[in-house]
Amino acid sequence: MRRAFISPSKYVQGKNELENLGYFVESFGKVALLIANSDDIKRVKTQLDYTANKFDISFVESDFAGDCTHVEINRLKQLGNYDCVIGLGGGKAIDTAKCVSDGKNLIVVPTIVSSDAPTSHCAVVYNEDKTFSKYLYLSQNPSVVLVDTTVISNAPTRFLVAGMGDAISTYFEARTSKFSNSYVDAGFACGKEAVATEAALAIAKLCYEIILRDGACAKISNENKQVSLELSNVVEANTLLSGLGFENGGLSIAHAVCNGFSLISDTHKFLHGEIVAFCTLVQLVFEDIYNTKYPDKIVADSTNYLKELLPFYYEVGLPITLEDIGLCDDVDLLMRVAKKACEKDSCIHSSHIPVSWEAIFNAIEVASTTGTLYKQDAINK
Repeated sequence: MRRAFISPSKYVQGKNELENLGYFVESFGKVALLIANSDDIKRVKTQLDYTANKFDISFVESDFAGDCTHVEINRLKQLGNYDCVIGLGGGKAIDTAKCVSDGKNLIVVPTIVSSDAPTSHCAVVYNEDKTFSKYLYLSQNPSVVLVDTTVISNAPTRFLVAGMGDAISTYFEARTSKFSNSYVDAGFACGKEAVATEAALAIAKLCYEIILRDGACAKISNENKQVSLELSNVVEANTLLSGLGFENGGLSIAHAVCNGFSLISDTHKFLHGEIVAFCTLVQLVFEDIYNTKYPDKIVADSTNYLKELLPFYYEVGLPITLEDIGLCDDVDLLMRVAKKACEKDSCIHSSHIPVSWEAIFNAIEVASTTGTLYKQDAINK
């Protein structure tokens, strides 16, 4: 079968790396459109001024409105002459920069690492009323992804931990997508459908291994605003490895169930990676339950992964129960979540085990019960 792999042209990460931003701007010209929230610009203004002076470049500030909407994208496309576009900050600024540039001459500078979106060629576009509009797939991935670990170390620790939650799902979703020979997002940028490469699965597995090995220490480093080896490793896993892993390896149950939970307003105060973390437990429970029914299609180690993840989640503060994401065991709500997750066009059908909303509903309940029992046991020790 046809295989595809896509990635940013360049990825660079290090202490005070923002001071070298001008070097990358220079490769396109002298003027960059800077799309960022005003608060994010204030936080790194010293570094922006330094790199502008050092490399004799200038920024066109955009007065970014804060949401990636069709109106805002069209407004920003009209802002004068510039040689490249910089998306600096969180996901909405970065997605807006992607849409304005179509991925061309695009420099992405995340100031938090709460998800794996910076390296990808897709963006989430919203309507003016802040409701979801569509996923927009660009012609290519960003030209440059630049991550300043000094900036990341000064961001709230919750973002780093949420990024770990998002990244942990990458291996399990890539694994099931690979077994089912499902099409992956990389095919969109390569002309037609394609399945995952072996490289994609290897990257996804490495991402998981780094987070389990270094995640707890990285959290401590972030809390103390220190750029340690472990923090640097997790920043790379959250951003580069998970980004390459999901686009080239595929999405499946965890992200589909996360999309289902988006129907419930009580979950909206939680970060994407926090919800995905719990949904990864749901996926593993689902796989474990149906191990015996589909022995030729499933790796029989989902139980072992659950045993490995529960103590890690508990240590770093990722959700392991419905209560942890603001919900209770409400049958009607969970049925809505499960049915949404199993819609016809959902990525849940990348699973190598046939899914039904009833099976996903059951897996959600079992995952939460398992997490509750683990908590009780941990408290009593």
